[in-house]
Amino acid sequence: MDVTPDLVRHLADLSRLELDEAEVERILPELRSLLAYFESLGELELEGLEELVRPIDSENVLRSDEPAAGLEQPEALTLAPERENGFFKLPRVVEEGR
Repeated sequence: MDVTPDLVRHLADLSRLELDEAEVERILPELRSLLAYFESLGELELEGLEELVRPIDSENVLRSDEPAAGLEQPEALTLAPERENGFFKLPRVVEEGR
């Protein structure tokens, strides 16, 4: 693929980027290098290789989801910045009459 300044401007437009001419000229060799690398990957001999989903074996390392006791109300309120009558006190977010 031929990488031109017009292509860089088009890609910038699709990406909602505003590039001045100096930025277009700076990006041009970087984009050419990147595309050349991807084209070189197409030249690799892959015949007979097994497809990989992950390069290493992995297993689920998350803990099991076991029910546990929750916090008691006083303990839950210990870090509350404001409390009132055993509840979290929050600023009003809904105007009256709505």
